[in-house]
Amino acid sequence: MFDDDDFDEDDFDEEELPEGEDSEPEEKLPVFNKAMQIGELTRVIVETFDKEKDIFNMYEQMLTNAYILGAKISGAEAADLYSIRMDNATLIKIHARELLAQTSLCKSEKLCDTEYLDMLRKEIEDFRVMFIEWVKTFDRTNDIKDEWDILDL
Repeated sequence: MFDDDDFDEDDFDEEELPEGEDSEPEEKLPVFNKAMQIGELTRVIVETFDKEKDIFNMYEQMLTNAYILGAKISGAEAADLYSIRMDNATLIKIHARELLAQTSLCKSEKLCDTEYLDMLRKEIEDFRVMFIEWVKTFDRTNDIKDEWDILDL
């Protein structure tokens, strides 16, 4: 078992890291970068909400859905098995669609300027196209059968 006392900071040399690997692999993916942009845009938009009108708590719900996109892409990229990657992809799809639906509710409740919401909708559409291309890169042959058998239906 790893114990924090076993780690000696003096033994760690950042220069020993392979060149060009100072960032996480998913940060090089356009779909991940678009997810980060959506998260930031969503944060800026919800900051403009009239808090008194936000009776459905869209502020928190939209932020949650937006931030999950990047986190699940990271999870899928960290996993090697097709089924795990697809599990993450399914969650990404659900949260992106939920965020899209929330823009309609925000419009109807007049929580903010509709131009901001239209901008977010466009970014989500761009993300959807990138997402489809990204999922096509998953290797179906790299998987093991699990006890849920969802992919075998």
